[in-house]
Amino acid sequence: MQLPSLNYCVIRRLGVAFAAVAAAFPAVADAQSAGYPAKAVRMIVPFSAGSPIETPARAIGQRLTETLGQQFMVENRTGASGTIGTEYAAKAPPDGYTLLITNCSHTANPSFFKKLPYDTEADFAPITQTNVTYGNLLVVHPSVPARSVKEFIALAKARPGQLHYASAGVGSPPHVAAALFAVMAGINLTHVPYRGTAATINDVVGGHIEVMLMSPIAAMGFVQSGRLRALGISGPERSPWLPDVPTIMETGLTGYNVICYHGMWFPAGTPAEIVERLSAEWGRVVAKPEVQERFSKLGVELLTMTPGATRAYFLSEFRKWGEISRASGAKNE
Repeated sequence: MQLPSLNYCVIRRLGVAFAAVAAAFPAVADAQSAGYPAKAVRMIVPFSAGSPIETPARAIGQRLTETLGQQFMVENRTGASGTIGTEYAAKAPPDGYTLLITNCSHTANPSFFKKLPYDTEADFAPITQTNVTYGNLLVVHPSVPARSVKEFIALAKARPGQLHYASAGVGSPPHVAAALFAVMAGINLTHVPYRGTAATINDVVGGHIEVMLMSPIAAMGFVQSGRLRALGISGPERSPWLPDVPTIMETGLTGYNVICYHGMWFPAGTPAEIVERLSAEWGRVVAKPEVQERFSKLGVELLTMTPGATRAYFLSEFRKWGEISRASGAKNE
């Protein structure tokens, strides 16, 4: 099964190019943005503390605080696969002092939920893509008798429905990645959705759940310490931080390719000058080598895009996740 896939290498190179362009932008002189920000900015993260989106979000907030001179404070509003916090951000005043920072679930949720309390496209003004991972890691507890993707598939075929995979809820990246993996591999795995990422990680590391397609931000330390075993990664390239872990596509599952981005949005109606100001400021932050180094330790690659390019990219993501939803058979809620 071959799905339309993001040209990952091109997007990463575009991100570097946008970073260089943004770094050269002059300060925006428009009256609406000249004094921005004049007070603290709330960054709404619709997932729990310690989640793969919250960890880089706090680092992003710290860097923006340093460069703009006002606090960029993470506020966790969790539940319903990120839709509760997302709704809150959508309905916030469009004055530049509340923004949403989340992951690919933002563009995936319209394909996995029959109805959302907001319009994912119309209710938000994209600011920039902030970073991308190399995909989720297929990890198992060390007690699982499989040391490769092929061995795991064989085990799952011998034990249909008996192996469980965890996710942070319907439509979350671990759910989508695992559901698609099961369909394409011809295996039956049992989905165990949780209300937050921290609980899923605890139960996989504790051996209560056998398998998960976990963000490398969360999984890397456990893999390196031997508390989890990585069998493959869901993107089209190996991670430079775990170069010995093959892509799932390499192991024979042709066409399997699931990666996830992180990005920032303002509520729709936020003055364009403020949107441009924050996007350009993030571009200047990304251009700093010390920032690149700091984020590389989290297992992510920094990106920046203009608001217009970001909107075009997110529209392509709507289409991609629609295809993945139909192919995976993951349940709409």
